[in-house]
Amino acid sequence: MNPLRFGLFWFIPLAVLLGLTPFIANNYIVQQASFVCMYAALALSWNFIGGYTGYPSFSTAAFVGLGAYAGALLQNAGVPMVLAWGAATVVAGLFAACLGFAILRMKGHYFAIGSISIVEILRLITSSWSSLTGGGEGLNLPILPGGPEYAGKVFLYAFLVLMLVAVLATVLMDRSRLGFGLRCIEQNEDAADMVGVNVNAAKISAFVLSAIFCGTVGAISASWVAYISPPDAFSIVMTLKVPVMAMLGGAGTLFGPVLGALVFVVIEQTVLSRFLDYNQAILGLIIVFLIFFLPGGLLRSGVFRGIKNRFAQFFNKEMKP
Repeated sequence: MNPLRFGLFWFIPLAVLLGLTPFIANNYIVQQASFVCMYAALALSWNFIGGYTGYPSFSTAAFVGLGAYAGALLQNAGVPMVLAWGAATVVAGLFAACLGFAILRMKGHYFAIGSISIVEILRLITSSWSSLTGGGEGLNLPILPGGPEYAGKVFLYAFLVLMLVAVLATVLMDRSRLGFGLRCIEQNEDAADMVGVNVNAAKISAFVLSAIFCGTVGAISASWVAYISPPDAFSIVMTLKVPVMAMLGGAGTLFGPVLGALVFVVIEQTVLSRFLDYNQAILGLIIVFLIFFLPGGLLRSGVFRGIKNRFAQFFNKEMKP
């Protein structure tokens, strides 16, 4: 069965259900639905560079934090909220384009270390530049009027739209020449260069695609919480969570990151919330487990392959005259 058709078969009902939560569930469930959409957008963004290209990026929190501060500073300067989100997206994309020329020359664990160091560098800059960023005291943002229920709906739908745009971008990229080039790079970068793939341009494009969605998530999250500080905006835990979600669902697949985000949020609320002091250690164990026992993610596991085959048989029967 076509992976796109199979993915849409379960993704569309999930998206509809997430959109209906404000009308059928309480505020806690709406909040969890917002987290699913937010993490799905982040996992899909990581998938461009980590899944398709095979570069183990740990710079997610850098772009999230940069988007959060850019959006917060613009809102505090009087820029309307949605316009501030758009500007933060551009800032994150431009920063990634400039950074990509240098950092994407590294490979493997060198790239992983270099990418995670960007998070720490930006955290130190925002902590020290107190005249602009508020330093360790952080920044307060205008609270959205209308009450908690109205704000919950606004930010849920903002994250939902962002997730849908990220899915659309993934599908378009997967079917484009860029997607083909990124898969070639993931298989063998030197061979891809020899057969005519513009390796540097493809890697930078994937890096920028990854960054712009992270920047938007950061800007929306800052408005949602109405407060940001360097440790929260540039969170190492966030940098670890996002690759785990993508790998859990299936890195390099169209809808695997969405499934991974959904499963991870459920796990986080039922299990990880009871072991807050050991979050990073548990995340590390999950990464090791995924690498050794579930390298293809849930969508490539035997269970989902069986479900996919059943659906393929069903549709083939329905299409026969």
